[in-house]
Amino acid sequence: MTRIIAGFAGSLTLRVPRSGTRPTSDRVREAIFSALEARDALDGARVLDLYAGSGALGLEAASRGATDVVLVERAKPAADVCRANADALLKAAKSGPRPHVRVVVRPVAAYLETAAAGVDVAFIDPPYDLDESALARDLELLAPLLAADAVVMVERSSRSPEPAWPAGIELERRRDYGETTLWWATTAQPDLPSQPE
Repeated sequence: MTRIIAGFAGSLTLRVPRSGTRPTSDRVREAIFSALEARDALDGARVLDLYAGSGALGLEAASRGATDVVLVERAKPAADVCRANADALLKAAKSGPRPHVRVVVRPVAAYLETAAAGVDVAFIDPPYDLDESALARDLELLAPLLAADAVVMVERSSRSPEPAWPAGIELERRRDYGETTLWWATTAQPDLPSQPE
């Protein structure tokens, strides 16, 4: 069973697609969101959930304070599940401003080619069999869309190699959880020219 862990929709049960997705475990999601909340990355954030599956990562972010969340999923059955889960989450927002949640039924690369800049948090949780060159292309397209100090989290099999980070994104750390590895990265800071002494 997949559920929202915390925030205004805490304990809300989410639907999951019947096939073709690999939901992130509660343990790993709790680790992800504890890290994001420790750096105050969610309040008012613009979030991308790429290869969204059930939408659990993006919707957890919305429950915890993100104001704008885009769930990108190319498979229509999974996108339909994302929509149903987003509707259930928004119904749980009893008071205060409701987050804006949008489901986009497109391949990730095609979406990123036309997406708006200003992304604060990006979740990339592709199928484990996604080709490494396709992941590298996604990261390359994502880099110019990131806000300063944005956070990028890539979830892969622990047997997968480190993603190829493009200019504009730099690795912060790696964390392993059994068969799952989380790669944490952030917006690369431009090199400032050295000042003459």
